[in-house]
Amino acid sequence: MKKRHFLRTALSVLALAATGVHAPQVLAAEKPFKVGLIVPMTGAFASTGRQLYSAVQAFTKEHGDTVAGRKVQVILKDDGGIAANSRKLAQELIVNDKVDVIAGFGLTPITLAVAPIATESKTPMVLMAAQTQANTEASPFMVRSSGTITQVTSGIAQWAVDNGIKTAVTLVPDYAPGYESEEAFKKYFLASGGKILDEIRVPMRNPDFAPFLQRVRDVKPDALFVMLPSGPGAALLKQYGQRGLAEAGIKLIGHGAITDDDNLNEAGDAALGVITSDYYATSHDSELNRKFIDLYKSVDSTSRPNFFGVAGYDGMRLIYEALKATDGKGEGMALVDAMKTLSFESPRGPVRVDPESRDFVQNIYMRKVEKVGDEYQNVEFDVIENVNASGEKK
Repeated sequence: MKKRHFLRTALSVLALAATGVHAPQVLAAEKPFKVGLIVPMTGAFASTGRQLYSAVQAFTKEHGDTVAGRKVQVILKDDGGIAANSRKLAQELIVNDKVDVIAGFGLTPITLAVAPIATESKTPMVLMAAQTQANTEASPFMVRSSGTITQVTSGIAQWAVDNGIKTAVTLVPDYAPGYESEEAFKKYFLASGGKILDEIRVPMRNPDFAPFLQRVRDVKPDALFVMLPSGPGAALLKQYGQRGLAEAGIKLIGHGAITDDDNLNEAGDAALGVITSDYYATSHDSELNRKFIDLYKSVDSTSRPNFFGVAGYDGMRLIYEALKATDGKGEGMALVDAMKTLSFESPRGPVRVDPESRDFVQNIYMRKVEKVGDEYQNVEFDVIENVNASGEKK
């Protein structure tokens, strides 16, 4: 019996050798490359999860599910936007499902909860959403495909000082990303002679903007600068219109999330004329972007892609390109190192990974809300090229 088993094993090895393929390589090729996608599909930030997941599906629909001989398998997990859930799901994906990459992460607290797990297990982590600048410092295995709050905010701050806005009030959510946006705006605005008349911080969840907007009207600045997470911006725009701030000569400017393409139509005419800066708008005029929108809508016909959508799409490209560069191995830091060398044309425009910050160097666009046909759009009218994570041209 032992002799027959030995002969079968020997014959198998000889057969593999005759084809020029070694057994370990065959096993590696057969082993799927697993991506654990952790996003909020339910709860207050479900729109972020939907954008990311739809964009990931759009990418795999376009590029297939096999890279460098490895079948790519995306495992979706809903964390509901709660950090404790994200940490537990990351542990399960790495230990039980043996994923090769974890990706997604809609909020900064979630990102920071998972980062130590990525570091300890040496698992690459593609951050597709949360924009606090320091996030990538939490793990050397993290690469971001969205942008940073400072990077995005620098655009509108520079535009404000170049366009005669001398006084402003800032309104941000009362948590770390809000503080970061507030500081970034003040850094550029004050350095150019601008004056901040008031600094307002609102509750992160379900804020009532009415009393805060009345406070702004009473102060009478040239402009109100706003940064809010994707979602609440539509409510603020409506109340801005109802409170008559535009008629009072108070211009609304801000981080691009307040005129999120996914929710902009809900705001209606109240959004018209609002000026924001961001790294992407659905209206971006390129053939590649039009193709991306068509792909996205073939997966989700109920919405249009926003800045998180394009970040999910580009995040998958980082994974695919790095997997190719490592000849399908895609293991730990080797995959991260491959990502750090990448540059390509995205639906948002040219991007390249800064190997030091592991963030994109990318264009920041100035946009004005206009009605185009039956829809409200962020129409680009200017661009600041090659902005790094710190908001500086590079």
